[in-house]
Amino acid sequence: PTHFPRDPFIMSSTHFGYQTVDEREKASRVRGVFDSVASKYDVMNDLMSMGMHRAWKAYTVAVANLKAGDRVLDIAGGTGDLSRAFAKKVGETGMVVHTDINEAMLRQGRNRLLD
Repeated sequence: PTHFPRDPFIMSSTHFGYQTVDEREKASRVRGVFDSVASKYDVMNDLMSMGMHRAWKAYTVAVANLKAGDRVLDIAGGTGDLSRAFAKKVGETGMVVHTDINEAMLRQGRNRLLD
């Protein structure tokens, strides 16, 4: 089949929860959700996963098999809890770069690391 590039001037719709919204609107709505929950994100993870997210993260750290001096890129790292765990593994000679698309989540992680 022949595929044509999508016309950037034609609005495309997608789903956001139970609503159908314009794709451009969805990005701002998703950002709004994460902005509003950033300070409570880890508690919400505890409640929604019934604590299982802690086991998943511990497993992630274990299978990463990091050692002193390693470098880690934590993409979509949220509030940075995995980055903190990775930093303990790589030590002073290693480096962890934590990134997330949401500034509020990054701020939460930064504030926790500074504390």
